[in-house]
Amino acid sequence: MTHIADSHDLIRVHGARVNNLKDVSVEIPKRRLTVFTGVSGSGKSSLVFGTIAAESQRMINETYSAFVQGFMPNLARPDVDVLEGLTTAIIVDQERMGSDPRSTVGTATDANAMLRILFSRLGKPHIGSSQAFSFNVASISGAGAVTLEKGGVTTRERRSFSITGGMCPRCEGRGAVTDFDLTALYDEEKSLNEGALTIPGYSMEGWHGRIFRGSGFFDPDKPIRKYTKRELADLLHKEPTKIKVDGINLTYTGLIPAIQKSLLAKDREAMQPHIRAFVDRAITFTTCPECDGTRLSEGARSSKIKGISIADACRMQISDLAAWVRDLDEPSVKPLLAKLRHSLASFVEIGLGYLSLDRPSGTLSGGEAQRTKMIRHLGSSLTDVTYVFDEPTIGLHPHDIQRMNELLIQLRDKGNTVLVVEHKPEAIAIADRVVDLGPRAGTAGGEVVFEGTVEGLRASGTLTGRHLDDRARLKATVRTPAGKLEIRGAATHNLRNVDVDIPLGVLVVVTGVAGSGKSSLIHGSVAKRDGVVAVDQTPIRGSRRSNPATYTGLLEPIRKAFAKANGVKPALFSANSEGACPTCNGAGVIYTDLAMMAGVASPCEECEGRRFQASVLEYHLGGRDISEVLSMPVTEAEQFFGTGDARVPAAHAILTHLVDVGLGYLTLGQPLTTLSGGERQRIKLATRMGEKGGVYILDEPTTGLHLADVENLLALLDRLVDAGKSVIVIEHHQAVMAHADWIVDLGPGAGHDGGLVVFEGTPTDLVAARSTLTGRHLAEYVGS
Repeated sequence: MTHIADSHDLIRVHGARVNNLKDVSVEIPKRRLTVFTGVSGSGKSSLVFGTIAAESQRMINETYSAFVQGFMPNLARPDVDVLEGLTTAIIVDQERMGSDPRSTVGTATDANAMLRILFSRLGKPHIGSSQAFSFNVASISGAGAVTLEKGGVTTRERRSFSITGGMCPRCEGRGAVTDFDLTALYDEEKSLNEGALTIPGYSMEGWHGRIFRGSGFFDPDKPIRKYTKRELADLLHKEPTKIKVDGINLTYTGLIPAIQKSLLAKDREAMQPHIRAFVDRAITFTTCPECDGTRLSEGARSSKIKGISIADACRMQISDLAAWVRDLDEPSVKPLLAKLRHSLASFVEIGLGYLSLDRPSGTLSGGEAQRTKMIRHLGSSLTDVTYVFDEPTIGLHPHDIQRMNELLIQLRDKGNTVLVVEHKPEAIAIADRVVDLGPRAGTAGGEVVFEGTVEGLRASGTLTGRHLDDRARLKATVRTPAGKLEIRGAATHNLRNVDVDIPLGVLVVVTGVAGSGKSSLIHGSVAKRDGVVAVDQTPIRGSRRSNPATYTGLLEPIRKAFAKANGVKPALFSANSEGACPTCNGAGVIYTDLAMMAGVASPCEECEGRRFQASVLEYHLGGRDISEVLSMPVTEAEQFFGTGDARVPAAHAILTHLVDVGLGYLTLGQPLTTLSGGERQRIKLATRMGEKGGVYILDEPTTGLHLADVENLLALLDRLVDAGKSVIVIEHHQAVMAHADWIVDLGPGAGHDGGLVVFEGTPTDLVAARSTLTGRHLAEYVGS
């Protein structure tokens, strides 16, 4: 007879209504691998991440004290009737890792911490504790008198202290030093009062003007080129100094320390576009001459184990480092060596052996970041845990997908529940159970259209089922190039002086295993040229106030059209400006903060969630007010702005791009925070398509795309090429490779085993030759 405790073998979800889910009910078997499929935007992430994983995390957080919960993210209870049988959820998502300049692959995975301890124990000469090998700890020392009370008598004693850190004093552990191009900071022909400063935000009208005029360090009416050495030094380099202006205490800081503190402290990707453009123009980053980019002080670099310093170890390719650590045999640190060996072996096992520990974590692609996070879980002793993966095959060559499948099965076989959101047929094939959502995306999705086995899915007739066995065929004829783009001596990262000609006027696919040097070749040698529009993988950032209309620049022509038709200011038609409802400030909802409990968002009673003042909604364009326009789906809006009274050619052009990338179902005012990863990627693609350029670079545009949408993407690529553009796609998807006019295959392996062009030619020649890994997998795919 089964014990009652063994009967809880299902995760039950009843009545889930998160985002676009329509009262979804499913039962998911525990200790099995369940794959969730469906078109991008059908509700997969809403069910898996927004409902199951979110509730599991919220319930775990509730077990902590109210004090601890105050420091944790506040999670609201998902909109669902019943959730039973949940286990602890560990989420391994595609969020890029924080790109803090001090964060590296080593610091993000604890491999660095173990290496530091190893060198502090075994390094010769011995220089100190593990802190002495950390590039985040500065060396400091001090001495002084302290006053003590002993037995009622006050005595003074001299005390001194010192901390030995491993930080390079010149670059402060960043590995690079910054140099300023002074011509980008000011125009030396002008005086400060004439607007000499060209730094964003440094106008003479505000506080900056008040401080510069009142500092007394220089004459604000004198052209900068006439400054004395002392005056120029005060303008540029003066450390923060207290001054008094009109009786107010203020702090004057020279331009360079001020820029370093305000602008350079931020991650470049998080900057606003105009500030990023200024930083790129004004600042040059050069490798620190003192530490040669290793970030470590001379002392840390002098201590060695078998002739290798910690800087050398971090620079090694991880697969080589793993071999070096395997050869170390020291009984005194045996447990540490075992843990370090396992951690490094996991990197190799997961297909990241080509990275090095000193690689900045912000430079990892979405797929690499996700696999780096997986490393923590591979050796975990936890069982009966729910692992939730978001498209783990992203950025993986077909050759690597096989290894990823084995890892997912390994996690399941340890007794864990594995939930995977996935589009690739090779990854769907290993599922014990498939849950297919649809039938379409957005409001036309949010229902479970199939539950069962992979074989059942094939026969089910759903969109996923029908496309599961899709195989693109090789093209009978390929286009003739209109010219070529020469790359000579490319040596970025692992490239080995690559010379290659990229044909123009055709569809070129650059492929190769993960880490073979594809992105290094294209982003390093092509993306920065004039007339090139590069759409990379960096996720688009947006608050809950951002939506497709604001992000794509669509709202601008719409606001102007409304303003012109009604004879009022355009600012009235922005929910972030003058037209905003005063009660909710244009958010459409009122947020109530409940301290350590999740905040509550309730629709604004004044504007009923429309976000605008009632007076603004009286102005119409083509019979619609601004809130009705923002609630239109893209396809409807495209027709609306294409003809009749509401014809706005600028808006129509942007809407056409959104339809082209398959986002016709989105509403114009839907917050960006509610979009899936694939949808965000395509909004970015649609936005960049409007830019003027002859060469388009797309970095893995199939990310987050359903099999049915890949056909639309190929049609879009064809339209771009037929319109006279040159399209270069960095891609692993065999359907895109088969559709190419020309393929450049890099390899043969990853890291220092890659970095060479192993094939260039047509897809037919690649399949016929079968000389590379890509060629063999493509031949298998097209069935030749």
